[in-house]
Amino acid sequence: MHGRVKVRTTEEERERRKKEQVLKMRAYRAAMTRIQKKRSAGELDDELLGLTVQILQRNPDISTLWNIRRECVLKKTGELQRALKELEATEAPEAPVAADKEEEEEEEEEKEDKGEADGKAGAGVAALAQQLQAIYTTELDLTEQCLMVNAKSYNSWHHRCWTLEQNPQADWQREVQLCNKYLRYDERNFHTWDYRRYVSAKAAVPAKRELDFCTEKIKVNFSNYSSWHHRSLLLPRLYPNEQHDRPMSEHKLQEELEMVLTAAFTDPDDSSAWFYQRWLLGSGAQERDQPVVVAAFRCWPHKAQLALKKPYPELAQLQVQLISEQQTWQLQPWQPANSEKTQWQCDQAINIDPSQDYVLALAGQRLKLSVQPSDKSLYYFVPPHATASCSKELLGELQTQLQSCLDLLEYEPYSKWTLLSSALLMRSIDVTGYHEQSLAHLAKLEQVDELRQGYYKDLALRWTMETALAKWPETSDYPQLFEMPTKIPRTRAPYVQYLIVADTVSS
Repeated sequence: MHGRVKVRTTEEERERRKKEQVLKMRAYRAAMTRIQKKRSAGELDDELLGLTVQILQRNPDISTLWNIRRECVLKKTGELQRALKELEATEAPEAPVAADKEEEEEEEEEKEDKGEADGKAGAGVAALAQQLQAIYTTELDLTEQCLMVNAKSYNSWHHRCWTLEQNPQADWQREVQLCNKYLRYDERNFHTWDYRRYVSAKAAVPAKRELDFCTEKIKVNFSNYSSWHHRSLLLPRLYPNEQHDRPMSEHKLQEELEMVLTAAFTDPDDSSAWFYQRWLLGSGAQERDQPVVVAAFRCWPHKAQLALKKPYPELAQLQVQLISEQQTWQLQPWQPANSEKTQWQCDQAINIDPSQDYVLALAGQRLKLSVQPSDKSLYYFVPPHATASCSKELLGELQTQLQSCLDLLEYEPYSKWTLLSSALLMRSIDVTGYHEQSLAHLAKLEQVDELRQGYYKDLALRWTMETALAKWPETSDYPQLFEMPTKIPRTRAPYVQYLIVADTVSS
């Protein structure tokens, strides 16, 4: 029928797409073959750059082509930079001072010639500098085109960073504005957020302005992991905690807890705000900043044992000193006592006098040791995750948040994020008082979230062991005897490195 568009059948459409795919594959193979031949021949010219553009604009995730472009760019910029140096070296030198009138006339002529030469040299330098910037601009324009095809292309973002690093006149403020543009298209693109952190540092953007930007993006969409993460990197810098046992100052922490609770209750099934709340309830950055954190230490007259909170394979390279009122011992060598390298042992004879005070010095830490007179040994012990400082105002906010979570659980008893967050809040308020109730929440989570049963079981073991270790110094048998909680099998016990202080561990 005339004037009516013919609709292809399913079979016809499939055949058409198959032919298009064949043609695209032939063109791709031909271009790649040509590119590899030119590269092998060392022909890193404009034709090679043009061939890579044809493919990258359709598929920006071919690392080989970006590497080839970098080779071409380095060759072209290297030639231009050498030409610039040669042009600067050929500038006419200063003419000597003339002694008579004839020499003065010659000097004037030389000045005119020199000025003309300098003008030409200056124009040449400007032209070469312009060509150099044109190369960098071409690469930046190409990455923008590729990011329009795939805004999450690792290769495109990396090449853009590389290009800017090569250019001494890079416009970092423009890159910040470019991030604003891309985040308007997709405010949750973590590639753009990573790039934003990079260019913001280069452009010296104030951290307060970045925090305000985060707040705007979170208000637009609470479910924004990248923005919450970016926020968590800024707050410790803007509002540091003097005791280093909280992520930020208590006043700001209270404000953040109020904001995140609003976000979490807007959509209780969304995990982004709950994850951020969990970070807020953490213990700060002190231990993350220190590569070596001592968990426990025990020293006898014939050997010493050291337990670390996290593995540190290079302990043998550090200086470990035992300092008394009259003498200093260099404890070495250290040998790992377990496969995780959280326990170390040093076999060395030490004359311990129980009447003196002793200090362990390691990686900037000076730890006061206690004396066990019965066997003339020294020991140091701090329970894992000791309770952080908490003002009345912050404690009140934590209790308010806990009550809000418990109220929500009355309406949504199977909300896994609310169950987990309420358990974490309990431990932030009172580890001992809420211990059984927090374990009950974990037991319920094993039923609600069956796919993560193992995680909740391991978390219950850790919390049970943490509580037992926290109570241990208050017992009459400390530090000679540690009684393992009945719920924890000896083979799966966490925090075993802390037990080097005990003479006996009973199951």
